[in-house]
Amino acid sequence: MTRWVSGNSFDLLENGEAFFPRVFECIAAARHEVVLETFILFEDKVGLALHAALLTAAARGVQIDVTIDGFGSPDLSAGFISALTRAGVRMHVFDPAPRLWGWRTNVFRRMHRKIVVIDGERAFVGGINYSADHLADFGPEAKQDYAVEVLGPIVAEIHAFVHDALSDGQRGAATSMAGQLRQRLADRAHRLAQKWRPLPAPAGPAAAIFVTRDNRQHTTDIERHYRIAIRAARHRVVIANAYFFPGFRLLKEMRKAARRGVDVRLILQGEPDMAIVKTAASMLYHHLLSAGVHIFEYCERPLHGKVAVSDDEWSTVGSSNLDPLSLSLNLEANVIIKDRAFNQHLSARLEHLIQHNCRQIRPDDLVESTWWRVVRSFFVFHLLSRFPAWAGWLPAHTPRLMPPALPADNPNNPDSAGADRVSQAGPV
Repeated sequence: MTRWVSGNSFDLLENGEAFFPRVFECIAAARHEVVLETFILFEDKVGLALHAALLTAAARGVQIDVTIDGFGSPDLSAGFISALTRAGVRMHVFDPAPRLWGWRTNVFRRMHRKIVVIDGERAFVGGINYSADHLADFGPEAKQDYAVEVLGPIVAEIHAFVHDALSDGQRGAATSMAGQLRQRLADRAHRLAQKWRPLPAPAGPAAAIFVTRDNRQHTTDIERHYRIAIRAARHRVVIANAYFFPGFRLLKEMRKAARRGVDVRLILQGEPDMAIVKTAASMLYHHLLSAGVHIFEYCERPLHGKVAVSDDEWSTVGSSNLDPLSLSLNLEANVIIKDRAFNQHLSARLEHLIQHNCRQIRPDDLVESTWWRVVRSFFVFHLLSRFPAWAGWLPAHTPRLMPPALPADNPNNPDSAGADRVSQAGPV
C-alpha cells in the first residue's frame, strides 16, 4: 500500500447516472467472478436492478460474493436475499449485531468500503452506494458523488484485498478450532492460486496506490496520504468531502500549505443530509479562513463525494470521509492516482461545482460573539489534538462476516423455504 503501480487507466464516474449502468453492464459481461462490497444496499429501484444483474450472472455460473454492512443495510427482505442465495450468490454481512429495543447496536467499526472487482481484471472504487438517492430524479436529497472504473495491474492488488477481507471475516466468524483451521487452509490455497494468476495487462499511463484503513495494521494510511500530498503541494489543493472534521495534523497541513501560498480549496456540504455535518464543519471555519484556506459550500443538493486533487498529477477517489468515523473507526478504501489527464478531468468537474453550485464562505459571513468563538476554539483544539488517538479506546474486534439473519416469513410465502436455507447456510 506504499508503492506506486504503473500501467493503469481510470475513468471518473460521476453520480449514479454514470456509475450504476456501467457496473451493471460489467456484471452482465462477467465470465467467472464478481466480488462486491458496499456499505448500503437498499431494496429500491437501484437495489432491485443490482439484484437482477446478479441473478442473471449467477444463472450463467458466475461465482458471486456480496458483502454488505450490518448497520448500513439492515432492512433487506427475506425474499430479496433468498432469491440471491438460491441462485448461488454468497451473501455476507459485516459484523451483524442484535437490536436493542429496536435500535441497531453496531454503530462503530463499520464496513464503509464500496468496491467491485470483476473477473480479477476490472475494478470500481468510490463512494457511491446502491440506493436510489444517488440518482438526480430522487429529488432535492439526491447525492453528489464519485467513483472510478479501474483497469491495469493495480486491479490485482484490489482483487487480492477483497479476497483477504472475505477470508479474514469468515475466519473471525468461525467459532470452532476445526472451522478456523479449515478457513486457514482455504486462505493459503487462495493465496497460492493468486501467485500463479497473471497480472492484468497494462491499460494506461496512470500510476496508482490502493490504500485502505482498518483497525489493525493500516489505521492511518488514508489520512497519511492526504497529509503527504498537501505537504508536497506547490500551487493548489482541492478537497471535496462530505463529512469534514479532520484531525489536528491534517488541519495543520492545510493551514501551512495556505500560508506558503498554495491555493487550498475545500468543497463541503451546504445542504447536508444531516444537520450536524454542517455544524461540525463550521466550527473549523474561522481556524481555516484565518490561514487563507478557501471554503465553498455545495448548495445544489447533499454532497456525498470523497475526492481530492493536488497540483497537476495527484488525485484520490474513495469511500473515506475526513471525519472521526472514517479516519479512526470505519473500514475504508481509496485509490491514489498519479496521472495528469485524470487530475485535469477531476479538477474541471470540481471547478464546475465551485462556479455553478457553491457559495464561498468569507470571514464576514461568520457572525458570532467573540466569547463563543474562544470557547469553541478551545474545545475544538483539544478534541482534535487528541483525535484519532481517543478512537483507540473504543472496542476493536476481529471483523466477522456472517450469513444474513432473516426475519420470520409467512409460511404461505413461497420464499420462506429459501429464507430458511439462508439462515442455516455458512459463509463461503
